[in-house]
Amino acid sequence: MAALTNNEVITKLSDQFGHKVTGINEPYGLLTIETTKDAIIEVLRFLKENAGTGFSFLTDITAVHYPENNHIAVVYHLHNMVNKIRIRVKVFINEHTPTIPTATVLWNGANWMERETYDFFGVKFEGHPDLRRILNMDELNVHPMLKQYPLEDPNRVDKKDEYFGR
Repeated sequence: MAALTNNEVITKLSDQFGHKVTGINEPYGLLTIETTKDAIIEVLRFLKENAGTGFSFLTDITAVHYPENNHIAVVYHLHNMVNKIRIRVKVFINEHTPTIPTATVLWNGANWMERETYDFFGVKFEGHPDLRRILNMDELNVHPMLKQYPLEDPNRVDKKDEYFGR
């Protein structure tokens, strides 16, 4: 059996989903695609269950906050262990209504990954069986990985030049 290539995966996705799959590129050889939150479960199911793709292993689910665009990118990393090929799937959602369907319908292991993404970024996975904080305190009313705060405390005095003879 010939090894699966990124070009073959791109062709299969384009044939199956057409304009629902966009932003196709290969940074450092890692095939990366973008889709919408309406199509994400269809795309993930196709990548997992189609005999021609075989991305059966969900490596990770995480997010990236882009405050300048008011977007959060939910990022899925899948691995086809037989052909030793990986794919990254991104979905951009609005940071003010951060909801996306749950991938637990495809992988039971998505449960804790989605809980972690909810905990740190505030992304609500619709249909998740137990969406609650996993690492932070329940009383914490912020999501620490959102870029909503300055990097340094403006009231810090230990970095003032006068303390260093400048």
